[in-house]
Amino acid sequence: PIWDKMEQAEINEINPEELLSETVNLKNDGYRLVAISCTYKEGLEITYSFDKEYNFVNLRLNIDDSVEVESIGFIYPYSFLYENEIKELFGAKIKNIPVDYNDNLYRIAVKAPFNNKKEEE
Repeated sequence: PIWDKMEQAEINEINPEELLSETVNLKNDGYRLVAISCTYKEGLEITYSFDKEYNFVNLRLNIDDSVEVESIGFIYPYSFLYENEIKELFGAKIKNIPVDYNDNLYRIAVKAPFNNKKEEE
């Protein structure tokens, strides 16, 4: 079965300053971007997931809402949808998104509805 080929997913916690260089390294090594996900714990946890031949590598940022993160759109152009969604739904500060919907990707009643900090205020 295909799952016999899968290895354990690797999670690497990085700083925002390392995101572009680590992403370029993965791209140069032949990894494809699988997804970018986000959750709110005590801050934003943004996970960039990559795959190459069933080997999954995740780059994880644990950041405060105020931290700006550079878009990876010039490395993986299709990341703009993930980045717009995370920016709009979680209030993440992602800058230089190649196709930026400026918080108009979804029709939502409240700003950053999945950001627990916004609810507490």
